Amino acid sequence: MSKRTACLAGVAAIVLSAAACGSSASSSPGSGSSVNTITKTPGVKSGGNLIVDEGKGFAGDWPYGFDPATDVTGSANQDYFDAVYGQLFDLGPNGKIQPDLATGYKFSPDAKTVTITLRKGVKFSDGTPFNAQAVYWNWIRDLGPTAVKAGIESQWSVAHTSPKNIASPVVKNAIQVTGPYTLAVHQVVPNGAFINQLSDAIANWIASPAAFKKEGAKKFAQYPVGAGPFTVVSDTYNSQLVVKKNPNYWEPGHPYLDQITFKAVSGDEAGYESLVSGQGQVYQDLSTTQILNQASSNSKLQVENNPGTSPYDLQLNTANPVFSNPKARQAIYAATNFAPILNKVFGNRYPVVQGFTGPGGICYNPKVPGYQGYDPALAKKLIAASGLNKQTFTLGTINSSPVAINTTEALQTEWQQLGLKVKIASYPLDGLIQAFEANGGKSWDAMVQTAGAQDPADGVGVNFRFGSKSPFTGVHDPKLDKLLAQAQSSANVAQRCPYYQQAAEYIAKNYYGPFYFSFNPSNMSVPGVVGPGLTSPLPSAAVVPVIPWQDVYYNPGS
Repeated sequence: MSKRTACLAGVAAIVLSAAACGSSASSSPGSGSSVNTITKTPGVKSGGNLIVDEGKGFAGDWPYGFDPATDVTGSANQDYFDAVYGQLFDLGPNGKIQPDLATGYKFSPDAKTVTITLRKGVKFSDGTPFNAQAVYWNWIRDLGPTAVKAGIESQWSVAHTSPKNIASPVVKNAIQVTGPYTLAVHQVVPNGAFINQLSDAIANWIASPAAFKKEGAKKFAQYPVGAGPFTVVSDTYNSQLVVKKNPNYWEPGHPYLDQITFKAVSGDEAGYESLVSGQGQVYQDLSTTQILNQASSNSKLQVENNPGTSPYDLQLNTANPVFSNPKARQAIYAATNFAPILNKVFGNRYPVVQGFTGPGGICYNPKVPGYQGYDPALAKKLIAASGLNKQTFTLGTINSSPVAINTTEALQTEWQQLGLKVKIASYPLDGLIQAFEANGGKSWDAMVQTAGAQDPADGVGVNFRFGSKSPFTGVHDPKLDKLLAQAQSSANVAQRCPYYQQAAEYIAKNYYGPFYFSFNPSNMSVPGVVGPGLTSPLPSAAVVPVIPWQDVYYNPGS
């Protein structure tokens, strides 16, 4: 989603063990179980309250409320959305798509039409029925004028989401209610990634139409009603959200917790101190290296390092004169040696990658043929030949991410030693979006961001960073667009991956943007907290894993 996933544009940094009192690096996911609910054992405890701290600048800010169709920072606020709305499908352990409020799906032979079957007997927390008509009402808002006006564009090609056509009835024809609990979505191009894309899309969160009409848009955004495991008790924007157990939740025995209080804190250090002092029990998206090391060695805390799916990359803006020259782009590749940066700045926590997914994603390939590696002698020649040494360019990133800030500072130092003149700029989330969009996308020079997802076609995946139609790209190449479309067109992953490999090689051949490392998101919690992503590995749909709060329990003293 355009601006909604743009919040992940800069997530370029939010770093989110199984051991109760330590840390362990998670291995790459394998075939594993397709069920994410915790097997109920004598150690599982139902009830209790949990305080979850969220860092400001990302999940700790929710200025737009929780109406999926209008919240442009929804990707940062997925934990809240999932607690209240649940999901149609979620991404479980080992990268398996799991049914939640939906029970199944089927692709047409050409992968243009997807039919989804919903779970029967479910009700929204206001007692109204959860059915195909309710989902249809939501999707018309998500794909039509409501979302478009808010600045959210669908990643599904349904031939009607252009602002020029927002009044067109075609949007309704693209979604068809085929039964009380079935819907079909008709796309104009094949899209085998449709279901994977749902796990990071506003269309995955279904609001109660009756509650929205009763409360009105403003009140509903603050006190949303869904069919998820929790209901909203109180909501103070950008400060605190309290939710309580939904007694009518569809899954028997869930959620385990009676209440969750999500609290905004200033950042990693405040989150760490909160847990150590006993004021909080969970802190998400831990990214400061020093604090992560402290947490990993603290017997009062447990740290889960989840499998990475989103590499950091350097976006070079080919629409800007600075990097319209391929020699200037190649110079940046040759001037970058990320191994010592990973060692000295990040303690070798992240593996070097050359493509747009990580060990936790599909079609992962750490090495790309033809990738220009570090070569300082070649870099100096290219810098002089391209005239890059005669101009100053700006390297930007988001300001809420210690990982992103540390990366830009390290790159600036490394490049300046080879004669490059580099300024650093950091932006708040909204400012980052504006920097990308200013002057028709021609004002920015280079950006350190994340560029990947569990499925490369999802969220801030390869299209988001390298597709011509994205406002958050510096690349406008029809041949690359075709490769990415081919990679997305099949529902068979084995058929998709070779196209993604070709796309990665094409990006490397044209020096469109070097990749640096696969980001392994980390969460910390106190002993007694148990749940996917907190004490067992959970891959991220995009940058950080979304915790299935219905499966989390808290058993102090265990």
